[in-house]
Amino acid sequence: MNNWNFIDEDGTFTLSNPQLVKDLYFPLVNQAGMMSSVTPSLHGDIKTGQNSFLTIPVSVEDLHNSRAGRNFWVYTDSYGPWSVAGASSQQYSEMFNPSKADHLSVEAGLLWHKLTCINLSAGLKAETINFIPTNTDQVELIQVTVTNIGERTVEITPTAAVPIYGRSADNLRDHRHVTSLLHRIRTERYSVLVKPSMSFDERGHKLNTISYTVVGVEEGNVPPIGFYPTVDGFIGNGGTLDWPEAVVKNSSDYLPAGSTIAGYEAIGGLRFNTTALGPGESRSYLLVLGVLNDGNDLSQLIERYGTKAQFQHWLSENKSFWQGKISGLIFTTADHRFNGWLKWVSVQPILRRLFGNSFLPYHDYGRGGRGWRDLWQDTLTQLMMEPAGVDELLWNYYAGVRIDGSNATIIGAKPGEFKADRNDIPRVWMDHGAWPWLTTKLYIDQSGDLEFLLREQAYFKDRHIDRCQSHDKGWHDGSGTQLLDQNENIYLGSILEHILVQHLTAFFNVGEHNNIRLEGGDWNDGMDMAPRRGESVAFTALYASNLRQISQVLIRLSDSVMPTVDIAAELILLLDTISEPVNYASSSEKRDRLAEFFSRCRNTITGERVTIEARVLAEDLEEKSSWLFTHLQNNEWIQDGAGIGWFNGYYDEDGNRVEGVEHDHVRMTLTGQVFTMMGGIADDKQISSMVQAANNYLWEESMGGYRLNTDFEEVLPNLGRFSGFAFGHKENGAMFSHMSIMWANALLKRGLVKEGLKVIETIYRHCQNFPISHIYPGIPEYINPEGRGMYPYLTGSASWLLLTMLTEIYGVKGYYGDLVLEPNLSRDVFDEQGEASVSTQFAGRQLQITYSNPERLEFSGYSIHAIKIDGQEIMIDKNKKSVTLSREVIEDLSSDQVHEIEVELRSH
Repeated sequence: MNNWNFIDEDGTFTLSNPQLVKDLYFPLVNQAGMMSSVTPSLHGDIKTGQNSFLTIPVSVEDLHNSRAGRNFWVYTDSYGPWSVAGASSQQYSEMFNPSKADHLSVEAGLLWHKLTCINLSAGLKAETINFIPTNTDQVELIQVTVTNIGERTVEITPTAAVPIYGRSADNLRDHRHVTSLLHRIRTERYSVLVKPSMSFDERGHKLNTISYTVVGVEEGNVPPIGFYPTVDGFIGNGGTLDWPEAVVKNSSDYLPAGSTIAGYEAIGGLRFNTTALGPGESRSYLLVLGVLNDGNDLSQLIERYGTKAQFQHWLSENKSFWQGKISGLIFTTADHRFNGWLKWVSVQPILRRLFGNSFLPYHDYGRGGRGWRDLWQDTLTQLMMEPAGVDELLWNYYAGVRIDGSNATIIGAKPGEFKADRNDIPRVWMDHGAWPWLTTKLYIDQSGDLEFLLREQAYFKDRHIDRCQSHDKGWHDGSGTQLLDQNENIYLGSILEHILVQHLTAFFNVGEHNNIRLEGGDWNDGMDMAPRRGESVAFTALYASNLRQISQVLIRLSDSVMPTVDIAAELILLLDTISEPVNYASSSEKRDRLAEFFSRCRNTITGERVTIEARVLAEDLEEKSSWLFTHLQNNEWIQDGAGIGWFNGYYDEDGNRVEGVEHDHVRMTLTGQVFTMMGGIADDKQISSMVQAANNYLWEESMGGYRLNTDFEEVLPNLGRFSGFAFGHKENGAMFSHMSIMWANALLKRGLVKEGLKVIETIYRHCQNFPISHIYPGIPEYINPEGRGMYPYLTGSASWLLLTMLTEIYGVKGYYGDLVLEPNLSRDVFDEQGEASVSTQFAGRQLQITYSNPERLEFSGYSIHAIKIDGQEIMIDKNKKSVTLSREVIEDLSSDQVHEIEVELRSH
């Protein structure tokens, strides 16, 4: 099997015979809300949202089960019907016969897709380019160019065929036929247009305002000569979409422009003129697949996209746009393939901001939008690539926090838009309160903007209270979604207060073993069946380390910005060292104190504020953090029979410890090790043992690295649905990229550089090996037991990989606004000149940071010997592993050019 290969420095790659690997797909999207997926056979779907699919919604199995796709047919007298996508029943039957099969190849870049299909028997070659323009139009553009590669003139009769679904994804199983009766189909000069009379979906029956269209034009502004606007009329009684009667019989029984028909499944069937192509001659056809709202003018689509020159213009704009989106963070190493691969990783967080966690074939769960974690983790990448305006995004996101420490789960399309849960599902993920701090801390370190913590923001409010354990009987649908004070004014609390609410409520929300309750699950959504007695030790460790960091930031805030802070009077209950102390060793006392806090915040709060010295507040948080550190050390360290130890990560619904050794069977999770190591809970001796345990029990070379857990060998209804998955798949023992990358981050943070680099190197080597991973460039959500990359493109692991590459490997990081350089680059990263570089943004400046390692030293053998900025050497303490450049030094540089920072590495 062939591998994909990069053909330029922009991440453009090629792949031969992609049709031999099922489930391949490629994303197309713009910021106007048009979203597509396209496969090597031009399958996939096109939509603007859950309720507006232009083509039939697809899950991954539909990519090979369904015959519906973007198809373009060419009929010749000598060969008969030929699909330029290789998508006819005849071509499928010949796929594995080398003497007859079409030769297909894909060339793709950011974010465009070209399929080349060559049929020697027909003497034809077709090149099909798909992309979505980066403007405000909700359209996908396709150009099909047919070339005669034979020695004789060939007459071709082309027919475009794109089924138009034109309704909600819900209607696949909910009134599929009935909703086709709503279709009102019209043929225009250049197009088939479908505007259903009404929409039937969960929103109710209402008049429809959306139209769906397939527009086609032959080069020279020549319109189609006729139309097949219904599936029945196109395929005939005995035909199928991959062997349609209208094409197979080369039928002229098409409808003219100006025809109308209603109540049938629609298709954009466009017949073009029969054309004679001499040897070497080509003919191009342009298609515009669009979703139009009332008020959109159909004629503008032809005016804007109807010529080859316009198509090339928008394609060029598309390429420039996406290259610009990733230009804020570019890594350069000796491995050009790795450099190109990282470009695709860089675009993945942008794709998730636009797709959410839905709308690609593997991501067939959810109904659009992003989850709470996604907001914060995707913003990590924005801080590195497009930091301008991120403070406003963060400020908006905090409006989703409830006063009980939980958060909204229905997230709107606009920043800061949160909605009451339409399905009244009272699920709380206990880890949600921890992620906002990680992103906020990165923002503070990069910007030095401590005053951000003092900005005020509202709280989210709906019927769910007490961390979704109860309902507020005084709340109704007309109550709004913001917390009010007792005077019915919207209550505003500082961002710091929001952060405190998230962490303090978690600290007191403990199970019988005094770890934070698992509730509806943590990061591992599959740990979802232990809501009462389950505990997440792993994320107790993250909250513990967060509390310590917040305490340290408060001291900095006190010293440099303001010595006191104002917080809601109700919150004093949870600052027990300031008010009435709680015995932290008593889980019941903790829960009682939390219940008292909840009782004061059920419907409204008083709106009263209390002023506290920031240092006193810091001391309270540090005491809580220290208690948790000690508690985890004393109670959650476990060992196998050989004395190799690791941290337990969970307790189940029966109150039993999940991990350990029982009857010679080891249960271990990677998650339990990540946060205890990353947060500093594990001491140096323990981290060595944890690595050995992970290598013994979780390492799986054939799957690209560390499994998420060992095989628990039974279904555990007292812990979570993950245990029902086959072992090695998804959350049950796959190489789950996100946690593996965080494991690498933790290893690097704790000085285990070799081990951390190995994690990332192994994942990369596996993913780029297409014959095994079966994915295009990028990092998938997980690797399955066969080694296949699963759920590509939309994964938080991309953000964490980029963060780890920049801050822990290239060692480019902020510290309260100053720039720190502390590289951990291995020797083989440096190119022939002994250089490795990264282009990134800091303090509003684009920096090209180049490390020079002329002695070819390993990371353990070099330190920073000299630094030049734009050729001028600056004074530093030489021979240090880490050097800090003050923010003033960076801000003194002009903001309208790229600045070179040269860092010379020498032996100690």
